[in-house]
Amino acid sequence: MYKRQVLIFNAAAPFVRKETIMEGKKGMSLAKRHLMIGWGFVIPATLLIFIFSFFPMFQAILLSLKKGVGTHMIWNGIGNYARILKDKQFIQAIFNTLFYLVIQVPIMLGIALALASILNNKHLRFKGLFRTMIFLPCATSLVSYSMIFRSMFANDGFINNVLVNFGFNRIGWFQNDWMARAVIIIALIWRWTGYNMVFYLAGLQNIEYSVYEAAKIDGASPFQSFRKITVPLLRPTILLTAIMSINGTLQLFDESVNLTKGGPGIATITMSHYIYNISFVTSPNFPYAAALSVVILVMVGTLSVIQMKVGDKRD
Repeated sequence: MYKRQVLIFNAAAPFVRKETIMEGKKGMSLAKRHLMIGWGFVIPATLLIFIFSFFPMFQAILLSLKKGVGTHMIWNGIGNYARILKDKQFIQAIFNTLFYLVIQVPIMLGIALALASILNNKHLRFKGLFRTMIFLPCATSLVSYSMIFRSMFANDGFINNVLVNFGFNRIGWFQNDWMARAVIIIALIWRWTGYNMVFYLAGLQNIEYSVYEAAKIDGASPFQSFRKITVPLLRPTILLTAIMSINGTLQLFDESVNLTKGGPGIATITMSHYIYNISFVTSPNFPYAAALSVVILVMVGTLSVIQMKVGDKRD
């Protein structure tokens, strides 16, 4: 604090009065204030990310190097990772997860991109209704839609009844390995296509419609416009949705648990479902489950880096 003397002139009574006013130190500059405000938002968020994401991740890595139960843990080195190489059930879970990934993700993103292109047509009527209907499956409860699909694909369900009416035999969807995998893929496509379509619609609305009109005047067909204009301009959005879809599929859990229960046998079990069984269903083995989680982390990280390197075409 410092003192400053001021002269006060009173117009009603013509005299000058001297007063002493206490003032604080000179305030910080505007740039420093903005910087402090920025750090005030960033630091709490960074701490929360570290506490709830990176710290548990670090703890899981440490746990994966141990063995034992509860407080009776001893150092095990890479023993859990060596066990993974011999674990046939986990190898089956990896195969199932990658199978869903390779089949479901390209089909889902292709359908989402096609639907977004159709619904972006300014001459289409009831666009809002169609967008809402396609997006609604994403808002459906996982348990609810799993029950619906189980009833639809049951031996006496809707799908088999339709097949019988057309002269085909009933299919044991949940008794056959490949048919059960197909049900999961169909369910994933049905649920998440609308979710990805919203991203593409947002990207398409940033593209001037005059670009398409100019291409049409030059004689480009709708497919050529889609291939030469839509896909290149939506490359960042396509890359984003591909990364999210691949990461989500590698961590797939709900459909395996609620829809097929991993069966028949372990024919449809996913990596996350297998880790859950190791942790809570069978005899709990948290160090081994942590090692399996680290393997999934490495797979997700590796695929994400590859996608970003391949998909980023900027000079």
